[in-house]
Amino acid sequence: MAIALAINAAMLVAAAVGGVLTGSLALLADAGHVLSDVGAIVLALLAAALAARSGGPRRTFGYQRTEVIAALVNGVTLVAIAVLVIVAAVNRLGDPPGVKGAGVVALGVVELLGNGAATWVLARGHRDDLNLEAVLRHSAADALGSVAVVISGSVILATGWRPIDPLASIAIAALILVSSIRLVREPLDVLMEAAPPGIDVTAIARAVGSVPGVRQVHELHVWSLTPGFEALAAHVVVARGEDRDRARREVEFLLRDRYGIEHTTLQMEEEADDSELLQIQPPSRRR
Repeated sequence: MAIALAINAAMLVAAAVGGVLTGSLALLADAGHVLSDVGAIVLALLAAALAARSGGPRRTFGYQRTEVIAALVNGVTLVAIAVLVIVAAVNRLGDPPGVKGAGVVALGVVELLGNGAATWVLARGHRDDLNLEAVLRHSAADALGSVAVVISGSVILATGWRPIDPLASIAIAALILVSSIRLVREPLDVLMEAAPPGIDVTAIARAVGSVPGVRQVHELHVWSLTPGFEALAAHVVVARGEDRDRARREVEFLLRDRYGIEHTTLQMEEEADDSELLQIQPPSRRR
């Protein structure tokens, strides 16, 4: 991410200066996206550093979810930038200003090379890290945006058709929106403690219920503290006379071996017969 930050900082200066000199909204839109990339990478690096810190006795899980929050902020920022670009592009469609096509093409090619290099560097990282994935999607959308800039400048050079510049800007904004959908949805799922992607909670309940001696599973919850750190809590009812410690160990092995869930909290309960249930029922009130 540090290497990608240096590349994007250089691309930001080139796109901003080039957009002003050529009058291209497509270049300025790309510069806005690169600016969000620079902010995203800085935020991601800070979140990664903070996530490695111990939370002490108050934050027993540490600061690991700061990476999830950073990914969500990045996604929301992308949506805001896309909306601003679309509004500016629509306003330009009625009377597109003159754009210097040669300069747009040259800067677009430079940006494409830089964004492609940054994307390649980021793709070599750990893809299960939602924080890194957010930055990677920023960078990949930038590379596609650079392609749109090159196409826009080429059309202006070949035909002089000026509306292509705001249309290319809208295309870039659409790419930004598409890349931001996952960045908003996945962090929200983690923060709402939804079941991790690819994990079927009903199948887990059936699998635990198939362990010898287990009669029932209830209060089953599966969530992610952060992507790659799944947790499970459940009440497991075992048959009367069964070894609850043995059943717990078998359930833990099943969850770790079949589903990759190592952080578990299991409350083992012994099955009660009907007479015991009647004894603990509160007496009915007479009117």
